Amino acid sequence: MLESVGALTGSPWIYVVVALSVLLDVFLPLLPSGVLVITAATAAAAGSTTVAGAGAAQQVTEVPSLLALMLCAATASVLGDLVAYRLAWRGGERLDRAIARSRRLTSAQERLGAALARGGGILVIIARFAPAGRSVVSLGAGAAHRKVKEFLPWSALAGVAWAGYSVGLGYFGGQWLGATWVGTAVSVLALFVAGALAACLMRRPAAEAAAAASATAAATTAS
Repeated sequence: MLESVGALTGSPWIYVVVALSVLLDVFLPLLPSGVLVITAATAAAAGSTTVAGAGAAQQVTEVPSLLALMLCAATASVLGDLVAYRLAWRGGERLDRAIARSRRLTSAQERLGAALARGGGILVIIARFAPAGRSVVSLGAGAAHRKVKEFLPWSALAGVAWAGYSVGLGYFGGQWLGATWVGTAVSVLALFVAGALAACLMRRPAAEAAAAASATAAATTAS
């Protein structure tokens, strides 16, 4: 994958590929958008590509801009969130029934609504790093008819945080370990670790809420 992305680093198409991948992975969480961003940033960390010319190797400094790459990924992330949010907003009764059948979506919708009402939309940022968390939160916010002004700022912060983290992983991994599969693999592993931690943080409120509900029910029964 590093070689395939590396072939695009001298072309504006790298930004198009990254943007489409990040935009669509809110609907297709299996798309490796994070891996793609990291790989592009790792290729940029190499600083140059080598080509043959006139019987000798020449250095061509055609690499993507890290800032442009981060802005591209962050913007696509926010746009994807908004598309999912608007579709869920207009989803009607069929989507409501689908969410009601999913414990994960129902729980996320309830916690998201409470968090946004308290101004604690940090849950949106955490969810951006968790596997499929972005999809759950964006669809949940839309289905619950949360106001755009409550959801959009946190979505923007989440997109910038995720894009900055992914680009940073790719760049520094490439700087320290070289633009090889080893550097990319270490950076991708760090992204997966962050995703696992985010998933644990998202599940913790649900466990605490269940424990509190059980305690309340027990107290009511005892009285």
